[in-house]
Amino acid sequence: MSGATATPLMAQYREIKARHPHAILFFRMGDFYEMFYEDAEVAARALDLTLTSRNNGGATEVPLAGVPVKAASEYLRRLVQQGHRVAICEQVEDPKLAKGIVKRAVIETVTPGAAFSDDLLDTGRNNWLCAVRAAGDEVGIAAADLSTGELRLVRCARRDADAALARLAPREVLVPAGGDGAAETLAGLAGALVTTREGWEFEPALAEDALAQQFAVRSLEGFGIGAADAVATGAAGALLRYLKELQPGGLPHLARPVVERPGGTMPLDEMTRRNLELVESLRARDDTSGTLLGVLDRTATPMGARLLRQWILAPLTDVAAITARLDAVTALFDDALARAALREALDGVRDVERLAGRTAAGRATPRDLRALGDSLARLPEVIAALRRTRLDGALRALADGWDDAAPLAAEIQATLVARPPIAFGDGETIAPGVSAPLDELRAIATGGKDAIAALQAEERTRTGIASLKVGYNRVFGYYIEITNAHRGSVPADYQRRQTLTGAERYITPALKEFEEKVLHATERMEALERELFEALRARTGAQVARLQAIARRCAEGDVLAALAEVAAREGYVRPVVDDGPALEIVRGRHPVVERMMPRDQFVPNDVTLTPDARMIILTGPNMAGKSTILRQIGLLVLMAQMGSYVPAAAARVGVADRVFTRVGASDNLVRGQSTFMVEMAETSAILHTATAQSLVLLDEIGRGTATWDGLSIAWAVSEHLHERVGCKTVFATHYHELTQLADEFVSVRNYNVAVQEAGERILFLHRLKPGGADRSYGIEVGRLAGLPAPVIARARALLRVLEGEQLVPALGGRPGARRATPAGGAAAPADQLALFAVPDPLVARLQDLDPDTLTPLQALALLADLSAEARARR
Repeated sequence: MSGATATPLMAQYREIKARHPHAILFFRMGDFYEMFYEDAEVAARALDLTLTSRNNGGATEVPLAGVPVKAASEYLRRLVQQGHRVAICEQVEDPKLAKGIVKRAVIETVTPGAAFSDDLLDTGRNNWLCAVRAAGDEVGIAAADLSTGELRLVRCARRDADAALARLAPREVLVPAGGDGAAETLAGLAGALVTTREGWEFEPALAEDALAQQFAVRSLEGFGIGAADAVATGAAGALLRYLKELQPGGLPHLARPVVERPGGTMPLDEMTRRNLELVESLRARDDTSGTLLGVLDRTATPMGARLLRQWILAPLTDVAAITARLDAVTALFDDALARAALREALDGVRDVERLAGRTAAGRATPRDLRALGDSLARLPEVIAALRRTRLDGALRALADGWDDAAPLAAEIQATLVARPPIAFGDGETIAPGVSAPLDELRAIATGGKDAIAALQAEERTRTGIASLKVGYNRVFGYYIEITNAHRGSVPADYQRRQTLTGAERYITPALKEFEEKVLHATERMEALERELFEALRARTGAQVARLQAIARRCAEGDVLAALAEVAAREGYVRPVVDDGPALEIVRGRHPVVERMMPRDQFVPNDVTLTPDARMIILTGPNMAGKSTILRQIGLLVLMAQMGSYVPAAAARVGVADRVFTRVGASDNLVRGQSTFMVEMAETSAILHTATAQSLVLLDEIGRGTATWDGLSIAWAVSEHLHERVGCKTVFATHYHELTQLADEFVSVRNYNVAVQEAGERILFLHRLKPGGADRSYGIEVGRLAGLPAPVIARARALLRVLEGEQLVPALGGRPGARRATPAGGAAAPADQLALFAVPDPLVARLQDLDPDTLTPLQALALLADLSAEARARR
C-alpha cells in the first residue's frame, strides 16, 4: 500500500485503512462501496466478485473490487458469516458542497458479534459478544448483545466457565493477549470468532471508571457490583472499549449491567446440552426440530423466543423462583380464554427489544419506528388479557409494573404514515397534517400539472393571447411560448429565454418562482421529512430504558403463556418441586419423541430415585429404549426447574444443582481424541464435579475398549458415584455383570427394559420393570438392521460357543471379593474368550456322526481313532 505519488483519494483511503487494519474497509464512492489492495482480493474470493484495478497516480495499479450500496447488506451478511470484520466508511458531507475530496469516516464496524441488521441476526436467539477474564479459580464473563442492548456480568468457578459460555453461545469472544487462562474456557465453543485484546484493557480499576462514565454514575455499587465481582468487571471494561471502537457514534442503548453470580441457575455443560438436544439437534446445529426448544416454542414474539431459549439453558435452582414461574403457568393453564386473548394480543407485537435498540442507536428506519409504535399500541390489549387471570406468581410482578407507553405510541402513529418506506425517497414518511410546510411542498410536488394549467389560463387572460402556452424542457426549465404573430402583445415583465423559428419563449418572475418550488420541492420535502423523522426517532430513543423494560415484560408474559399452551395441548402436569432428595416420575414421557409418534403410542414409564434407592442399573437389549429413558429423565428434571409443566401423570422433583449426561458415542478428531478418550474425559468431568444434589445419567460407559477393561471401569465409576458422591444416578449398560452391584450396595436397584421373545424373534415393549436383563439380543437387532442371513447364522453359532465358556464374574469392590472364575471353577485358558473361536475338530466329527449307520466294527475303529487323536493333542 506504498507509493509517494498516490492520488488524494487513495491517500485518504490509506489513512482511514491504517486505523482499521483488521477489517475489510467498505469505502463509499457514490453508489458503490469500493475495496482496495488486500481487502479487494479477500472480498473477491469470499464474494465471487470480479477483481479489477485502479490507477493510483503513479506506475502501479491498485487491486479493486466493489459492491452496489443498495445490495451491500447481502454482501455484508456473507462476509460476516465467514468470520470477517467489515468497517463501513461513509461520505459524511454533501459531495456538492465539498471543497476537494469528500470527507469520509467509518461510522461502524460490523463483526459476527456486533451487528444491528436483521440480515445478520437470528430472531430467536441473542447475538452475544463476550469478553473473558480469568483470575485464580474464578472466571469473569461480560456479555453484550448490541442488537438489544443487554449487558450481563457473569462470575463463575473456572470449572463452570465452559458451561456458562456454552449457554450464551457467543458469536465472538474477546480474550487478553499473553494468556491468563481465559482462552482455555473456549474449548466447547464452535464457530466463535476469537479476538485478542491487550491485557491492560481487562484491568478492573480501568473498567470501573469506564462503566461509571458510560452509565453516568459515580459508583457501580448501585448496580450491585462490588469488589468481589472484579474478575467480571475487568472483562466488562475490555468489552466496553471494544464496542466503542466498533460504534464510534456511541452506545446510548446499552442497558445497565445485570450481574449473575454462582447459584440461582444450573450450569449445563456442553455434553448435557448436546446429549439432551435442548436447543440444537445432534443432526444440525441450526436445526431446532427434534429439540426441547422446538417442542416448547409456542411464543408469539421474537423476544419471547429468545427468553425461552435462555430459560431452557439456565434452569433455576431456587425453589421459590421455580414456584413463582409454575404459579404463573398454572394461572394461564387454568384459564384458556384469558390465555388465548393474551397470545392473540402478543401476536401483533414486533421485536420491541431490537427495534428500541436500533432507535436509540439512530439506525431505525421509518418502517422500524412505525412497527415500534404499532407494537406499543397493542400493549393495552396485552395487559387487559393478563389481568383477566388470577395474577399468581410471576404474573403479579408483570401486572404491577406494567407500562404501555401510550403517549409514545400515539405520537409515533400520529406522526408517521401507516406504511412508511424503508428508506427516504421511496414514498411518504410523515403523515399529512403534521407539518404545514411539508404539506405545502407535497401539494406543489404532486399538484404541478394543475398549477401549470391555472398559470396558463391566468396568463392568457392577462395578455389576451389565446395561443399562449406554458411548457417545460430539461435544458431551459419552465417557459411561456408565444408565436411571432402575437409578439407585440408580450407584457413588459416577460424575459426572453429562447428564440425559435416561429415563436419566442419567455419567463416571468412568477414562473421562475414556481419553477424553483416545483424543481426543488421533492428535495426539500425529503429533507424536511428526514428532519421531522429524526427528531421523532431521537425523542423515542431517549426512552430506550423504558422500552427495554417493556420488552422484557412482554417476553416473560409470552414465555409463560407459551408454556401454559404447550402444557394444555400436550397433556402435561404441574410438577411438585422441593428441596428434597427424591425424584419421582409417574408415567413419564419423552417430550420430543412422543411428538414424533402417533398419539398414545409412546410407552410411559415410572422412575423413582430416593436416598435409599438412589442408583439404578438399567439393562436391556439394543433398541429397547434405554437411551430414550435416560434422556427423558434428564429433560423432565430440567423442564421442572425452568418452571414448566412436564409430560407425566405426576412428578416430584427434588432440585438438582447439576444434571450430567453421558449418552451416545462421539469423537473429536480435530483435537486428536478417539471416541473412548472423549468418553473417559467426559466421565472424568462428571466424577470431579458432581455433588450429592446432582443427577447423573450414564449410558454405556466403558464400551469403547476391551471387554474386561470396560467392565472394570464401569464398575469402578458406579462405586465412586454411589459411595463417594452419593448422587442420584441412572446407569444404562450392556454389562449385565453390573447388576451384581445391587448385592453389594443397599441403595442400588436393578431395572430392565422389557422385551417379549417369540422363538428367536423379539418384541420391544419399551417398559421398565424391576430386575436385570440376562441378554442384549444384539444379533436380533443385527437381523432387523438387514445383516445377511449367513452372518446372522454364524453369529448365533459363535454366541452358543462363547456362552458355553462365559465367565461368571464377581467384581465386588469390597475386601475379600471373589475373583472372576469360569463356571466350572478352574482358571480359564486365555484362548477360551477368542471371539472367532471355532468348535473343536473332535466335537465337530462327533456332531457330524450318525451312529445308526455304523456297524459294530466301524464303531470300535472310530472310537480307537478318536482316542488316539485326543491323546496326541495332550
